[in-house]
Amino acid sequence: MEILITLLILVAAATISALLRDGRGHTPPAESHEAWSALDLPSINYTLRVF
Repeated sequence: MEILITLLILVAAATISALLRDGRGHTPPAESHEAWSALDLPSINYTLRVF
């Protein structure tokens, strides 16, 4: 029983350590070098086109 508790404590400590290192989802900033355009999207929304 003590082995199971020790194992659970070790797993929890390793998980917390991994989250604190870089597990929070480091995402690089989005870089855009071109002008933004909507290409072929309609200029009015869908509900107005239905009526």
